[in-house]
Order: sequence, then C-alpha cells, then structure tokens
Amino acid sequence: MEHGTTDAAPARRRRRRSWLAAAAAVLAIAVTGMWQLVPASAQQGGFSIDGTQLIDANGNPFIMRGSTHPDVWYQGEFDSLGEISDLGANTVRVVLGSGHRNWGVSSAARVQQIVDECKAQRLICVLEVHDTTGYGEEAGAASLDQAVTFWQGLYSVLEGEEAYVLINIGNEPIGNTDPGQWTQATVNAVDRMRDIGFEHTLVVDAPNWGQDWTNTMRANAPTVAAADPLGNTLFSVHMYQVYSSPQAVIDYFDAFAAMDLPLIVGEYADTHQGSTVAWETIQSEAQARGIGWIAWSYSGNSDPILDQVLGFDPSRMTTYGERVFESQYGIQNTAERATVYGEDPDPTTTSPTEDPSTGGPTEGDCTAVIGVVNDWGSGWQGKVTVTAADAALDGWRLTWTWAGSTRITSSWNATVTSSGAGVTATDVGWNGTVAAGQSREVFGFIGSAPAAAPTVTCEAI
Repeated sequence: MEHGTTDAAPARRRRRRSWLAAAAAVLAIAVTGMWQLVPASAQQGGFSIDGTQLIDANGNPFIMRGSTHPDVWYQGEFDSLGEISDLGANTVRVVLGSGHRNWGVSSAARVQQIVDECKAQRLICVLEVHDTTGYGEEAGAASLDQAVTFWQGLYSVLEGEEAYVLINIGNEPIGNTDPGQWTQATVNAVDRMRDIGFEHTLVVDAPNWGQDWTNTMRANAPTVAAADPLGNTLFSVHMYQVYSSPQAVIDYFDAFAAMDLPLIVGEYADTHQGSTVAWETIQSEAQARGIGWIAWSYSGNSDPILDQVLGFDPSRMTTYGERVFESQYGIQNTAERATVYGEDPDPTTTSPTEDPSTGGPTEGDCTAVIGVVNDWGSGWQGKVTVTAADAALDGWRLTWTWAGSTRITSSWNATVTSSGAGVTATDVGWNGTVAAGQSREVFGFIGSAPAAAPTVTCEAI
C-alpha cells in the first residue's frame, strides 16, 4: 500500500527537546584558549543477527521502538527527526525515493544529511526506498533489482555507518499479483547487496503490500536467510487490516519464533482503510518477545487517520499518536537507546566549565559555552551549556556575537532573538535552574555554516 502525499509542507514550529546530544557526538571544547573538534571513539563493526535478536555494534540486543518520517515527500520537515527522538523513539524509518516514481530522487548529499542528523539525535536510522511499493501490481513501481542499483549509488555514503544504519532494501516490494516472485527477487537483491560490499543489516519487507497474507515470506524466510553470506537479514511484516484480530498477530510472531528467525513490525497503525488493527496486541506481544516495531507514520499522510501528529506539529498529537508514544507498551514506556550512543546525559551532574586561560572556574554569575554536536558542511547543530558560579541560578540570559556569516536558523528550549550577528537567549522556565557550581546543557540550535564557537556572556536573571 502507498502512504505518501505531495501536499505542501506547513511552516516549521519550534520543537521542544528533552535532552541534548550525547558526548559520543563530536564536541567543541575550549582548550588553552583554542576551540578544537574532538571526535568520539569510533564504533567497531555494526548491527548483526543472533537467532531472533538484532544485536548492536556493542554486542547488546536492540529492540526498535520508532516512527517513520516521509522525507522524500517533505524535505522541508527535517526537524521531524529531532521531534521523533524528543518523543522517546530510539529508531526512525526514513522514506527515500529512487526516482522511479514521480516524487523524485533522494540524493547522496541528502542521505548523508539524514544519517548525520539521526546520529546527532541518537536515533538508529532505517533507510528505505519507497518506489518498490506494490511492484507487479502498482504501475510504475520499481523492482528490487532497480532498488539495489539505487543503493549502489549510495555505497560511499553508507559505508562505515553499519553501527547506526540499517538498509530496508525496498518498501512493500511485491503487491498481490504473483506474490510468489518475492522469494527469488529477495534472494537476488540480498546477494547483489553483498556483492556490492554492503555489510549492514538488511531489512526485507514482505509481499502482499507488506502484509504477507499469503504467508509467502513466512514460508520462505529460511531460504532468504540462508542466502545471506553474512547471516545478517532482518524480516519485516507490515500489520494493517490483515491483522485485525489478536490471534493473527500472535500466530505470525509464533511462526518466526519457531524458525528462530528475526522479525520486526516495520509498519502498523491502529486503523487502516476502515478496519481496526490489533495494535494493542502488536505492542504487548512485541514487548513480551523482544520484537521491534516502527509505527507508520509521523505526519503528512493523504489520509490523516495515519498521522501521529497533525501538520508535523508535535503539540498536535492525535489519539493514534498517543497510542504509539504514550500507551502502556508505547515508545515512552518501552524504548531504550542503542548502546552505541551511551547513556542519556544527566545535565545536573556534569562538571563546571573551566576558564580556558587559567584552568579554573570563570568569575561572575555564570558562564556558558557553545559546543558543536554535528557539522555537515552546509550547516551544523550546536548545544549550549550554562555553569553556575557560587550561587544557584533561577534563570539566565546569554549574549554573543557571531564572527563572519554564521547565524541561527532554528532553536529549541530557549527564547532566542537575533539582530544581525548579535544573539540573545533566555531560559524558558523549566531549564532556568542550575545548581551552584554545576553545569547544565540548556538548549540547542541549528546554525548556518561555518560552525563557530564564540565567546558567550552569561548573566543571572
């Protein structure tokens, strides 16, 4: 089934942040008066499969809890990646285009930007090409072989990202016409991806528009798994109206457990095309069995019943969105970050910022520094850390002046005003308190190139 729409994207709303990027990202720090970029330690290897479990690059089980962002249709909604992370997801599935359909091509530069942003937001990124949807039944749909050619063009971007990126070769790659062709087409696609050199975990969608009501993937999954020389293929079923009864969900999960093969629910909703979906069973059984799921989709659907938030605005969450993010077995109650990103930083326990010239604390009510979380050339993500002096802060005001052409293009968790190169930022209430002698990461922003770390003046208010 096809879920996309080409409606114009609405204006961007400011998004909230519940945390800032972890120390595993690239940080800007002050050392003897000079700002330097300090890279995090590189992860070794990537995701792998052990029986029914997806294993991260540190050797720990990883259970996806995520949403989907339709990037190819809504490239102006790039902040959705951060919003999805803010809502607690550990995974985002990103819709790309190969150019076979009328929605265009996701360029290598765009995919690089997506991967960088996923890492900055501490999300595991599942990239999927959507043009294959309903092949054999949908006019103009791309074959899996054509999808692999698209991935081949992205090899230089994705090589080395195996710890952070999974490749969903083709969305719903076979319709209801001759679903039996799925097995050989999928074997060939996996084989060709490995010949190209991809070592990522490969995600393969079921036929029948992803729902596998003919049980083609279920019956032939061992054949596909055995065809992968790296043994690193993850199976994905899409659960819509075919799975309206709890027993249908349980039976499908049981079948993969019996085969000791890994399965995720790559898409699901609570209702679809007028039918209810057993979403509570999908969530509860997935939690009990350690099965990952990614709900379709964050926003922008031609049928808004499938939107988790309306108009890409996280403050306009739908009932369906509440079920995805806030229910008993929803994202906020079950998602855990991939261990390749470390633990969520505790802003109340970080050490005070030191004066770069003396090595000791700076004088005054407070001090502040700007760090570079991620730099993708045409822009960058910054974070701001405030340190209180001898007395606790109940509020803060920061001012600085950019050197050259750097400007803030968007921000979160602060009231920011700019006049030319001059910037003033104040707290938004809940993040105004900083304990005496302690540091707190207080807000973040996206800046225009080049990345910069100016001197910041901090005062208590």
